[in-house]
Amino acid sequence: MRRSSDPAVGDLELAGLDALELPITPRQSLPWRMWRATWPQLAAAAVVIAVWQLVVMSGVKPTYVLPGPLTVGERLVQDLADSRLLMAIGTTMRRIALGFGLALLIGSLIGIAVVRWQVLRTAIGSLITGLQTMPSIAWFPLAILLFKPTEEAILFVAVLGATPSVANGLITGVDHVPRVLLRAGRVLGARGIDAYRYVILPAALPSFIGGMKQAWAFAWRSLLAGELLVIIAQQPALGVRLQLSREFADAAGLLSTMIVILVIGIVIDAIFFGRLDTAIRRRWGLLEGRE
Repeated sequence: MRRSSDPAVGDLELAGLDALELPITPRQSLPWRMWRATWPQLAAAAVVIAVWQLVVMSGVKPTYVLPGPLTVGERLVQDLADSRLLMAIGTTMRRIALGFGLALLIGSLIGIAVVRWQVLRTAIGSLITGLQTMPSIAWFPLAILLFKPTEEAILFVAVLGATPSVANGLITGVDHVPRVLLRAGRVLGARGIDAYRYVILPAALPSFIGGMKQAWAFAWRSLLAGELLVIIAQQPALGVRLQLSREFADAAGLLSTMIVILVIGIVIDAIFFGRLDTAIRRRWGLLEGRE
């Protein structure tokens, strides 16, 4: 092969040949990638179960108060085969979907209004942060006073617990958009609504997603606390199962329901927020095309 007399072209040809000589990493199979992603979590779960068993074996608490992992695991299998647990999960998930959806809508509208009008930021900016730091349980006396022991009382507290986090996440994200992006957007003609649509809101997405995750956690905890306090007849829910297990001293049933609640939280975070966060980081060039 004859090398070009132009030094620049020659360097490019050599660079291309060097690139061809680089080893090509074979694509890993789907089972291997799934195992690589799950084994750390399985290892952590195994450590927790081992510590749990050691505590039970130490005799710190009697087994009718703190049953072992095997007893709770058997009870969990029995509960999963019972339609009442599935109905309780369905009721709780319906409530969290409605409560978190309303919080997401209301919080986004409040956040957009606050970043759009400075006078509104001055008026309620600190109030939003104050509401975010307020414990959700403190709202239940007011909720029961306003709505009686009904489902509306539970949703009221769940929405109040999550909305400030959504609004603050959006406000913080917009506040930290680099000014160079705003100037570049103006040069390219992005002004007014277009500036928010194509420049500001996409740049604020990482902080907004963080606010959404925090809002989900607040809404989930508020909802479960509400189901513990407000027991509605003929509507089984996970919080109701916790309360009934406590009243009847059913430690195995109590821990079984707690495991279900924990797993639901982990699955929601992995499926929804985890994928959303990964997609955003990949779009920003922070991840490779294939993991």
